Amino acid sequence: MQYLVSATNTTNVNIPQMADTLFERSTNASWVVVFKALVTTHHICVHGNERFIQYLASRTSLFNLSNFIDKTGSHGYDMSTFIRRYARYLNEKAFAYRQMAFDFTRVKKGAEGVMRTMTTEKLLKGMPVLQTQIDTLLEFDVHPKELNNGIINAAFLLLFKDLVKLFASYNDGIINLLEKFFKMKKSDCKEALEIYKRFLTRVTKIGEFMKLAETVGVDKNDIPDINYAPSSILESLETHMNGLEDVKGGKKG
Repeated sequence: MQYLVSATNTTNVNIPQMADTLFERSTNASWVVVFKALVTTHHICVHGNERFIQYLASRTSLFNLSNFIDKTGSHGYDMSTFIRRYARYLNEKAFAYRQMAFDFTRVKKGAEGVMRTMTTEKLLKGMPVLQTQIDTLLEFDVHPKELNNGIINAAFLLLFKDLVKLFASYNDGIINLLEKFFKMKKSDCKEALEIYKRFLTRVTKIGEFMKLAETVGVDKNDIPDINYAPSSILESLETHMNGLEDVKGGKKG
């Protein structure tokens, strides 16, 4: 793995050829070969040069595993479920890059970060893309006993690390959205309100996924604290938006 990661940083390595080899491996009939190809691809996306995910994002087709089933035994059937879910996430990760021209897990976070300094227009475009990527990650839906499997475990840890960074971007985006909300026009307010409502429903699921990491030995200090936003914020946003509609309605009358 380390060799492949370092190879992405050298100019004489053909990134498309490396990626295409992994795509070719993913067409194998054995779940072991396919899962390893997916884990390797994800590992390079996380630790390798950004040129690698740029290439994935530029491809017209990615992992085509929505119907994958390894029929060699009952274990193969069970593992095929995770392969289909995992491939869907990696495809979504590349698709998000194609739409945004950056990786949500790699961008700068915090007050000066990408999501905090975005314009309203970009934010309203980017947040649904980020939400979809998080949703697809959460669909991996693994149970503690299944994490005893070494390959599922490796995939889960990569997903967990992605989720920590995705949530940081998500949180930054929400802060930016709330700061801009009261200056938005009505149509943007509606979109922003839906994004915020979806955020509230995802917070619980994100917290549950992260808690699973404790069962595989991730240090509690490495698991971010997922705070719940008070419902009063939602009420004030709705009141503001309804006020905008009332003003418009009043003008009509």
